Amino acid sequence: MLNRILDESYPTETRQHVVALTVARLNANACFRFAPPFLASISDDFDVSLGRLGIALMITEFTMIVAPCLGSIVDRLARRTSMAGGLLGVTAATALAASSPNLVVFTIAIAVLGASKLVFDVGLTAWINDHVDYERRGRVVGITETSWALGLLLGVTIMGLVASATSWRWGYVAGAAGTAIMTLVVASRLRDDEVRSDTSRRDENKAPMPSHGWWVVGSMFFLMAASQCMFVTFGSWLEDEFGFDEARIAAVAFGLGAFELLASITSARRTDVWGKERSTALGAALIVPTGLLFWVGHTNEVSGLVLLALFLLGFEFAIVSLLPLAANAIPESPGRGLGFAIGGGTMGRAVMSFVATATYDAHGIEVPATIGAGCALLVIVCLRVHSVVTRVAV
Repeated sequence: MLNRILDESYPTETRQHVVALTVARLNANACFRFAPPFLASISDDFDVSLGRLGIALMITEFTMIVAPCLGSIVDRLARRTSMAGGLLGVTAATALAASSPNLVVFTIAIAVLGASKLVFDVGLTAWINDHVDYERRGRVVGITETSWALGLLLGVTIMGLVASATSWRWGYVAGAAGTAIMTLVVASRLRDDEVRSDTSRRDENKAPMPSHGWWVVGSMFFLMAASQCMFVTFGSWLEDEFGFDEARIAAVAFGLGAFELLASITSARRTDVWGKERSTALGAALIVPTGLLFWVGHTNEVSGLVLLALFLLGFEFAIVSLLPLAANAIPESPGRGLGFAIGGGTMGRAVMSFVATATYDAHGIEVPATIGAGCALLVIVCLRVHSVVTRVAV
């Protein structure tokens, strides 16, 4: 099947390792994505409100302001070292989250988890940049990005079922075990990269962010903000509105993961053909009406779940299409460029971790959904300006 997606015109190194790296990222994404659907259970265990837990998540996201620095560090490391090191950090942080005695320790664990996953993600994207030319990069990124959907479809579902049978803590234990295995796989299978000279590294770190690159960062900020509006509230909405327990929320996560996987596969096939900017705008354009329709559809289980699925489908298609643009924001330094973009995205998530949970507590799911729709509209605006600035620069 992979031979039909990546033919022999793609480098052998890419075709040999892309599946293993996708599975590794699946495990890391599952650990990263586990908390939002089960915030109600976690907040009950720590005896805190959802809004207070949202503040804790906001703090963890704000720590990711160091993303550009991490990107620069990754640019200096061998790709195997950065990816294996990132996975090792995810494993340790997930284990810490599972054993956290209070909200403070849990917050630290989630912050370290996010930073470690960023190191792996930037290393993986830089590895793709090293092996695949820009014109065909969207397909390879699309394949690896299926791990975001599969992390929810398979990873979070399995962790959620474990949590339903035991507690959310054992769900994290299951995630840590899977990531530990993939750390060993990545460390043993990938070959060492050619070490670049100190001069080339200094040249990369001196490369400035082009003016159009900042509009990519802005697009990432608003796109991640839009997604966070739903990610941190839909589990609580299902529990409060329809009485869902952990097992049923896990089943919903499985279904949402299937929609996201469809979006990832479609993006892998079409983004290079349609264009990366246009594809990202199309995904964001789907978010806008579905977010607004929550005002009339959130009280019905079927319509609410359909709207939620379409909202996240639009996000997944957009984010997969945006990542190649982000990795090329600073062509001479892909890790640092992606670091700036992801830093912008995590800032968007940080803001909405607080705003979405607070507005959910005060008004219900329809207000966070509307805020998400507005953020998606701003993604389209940023992309339009990016296109104009790029043409002027050329």
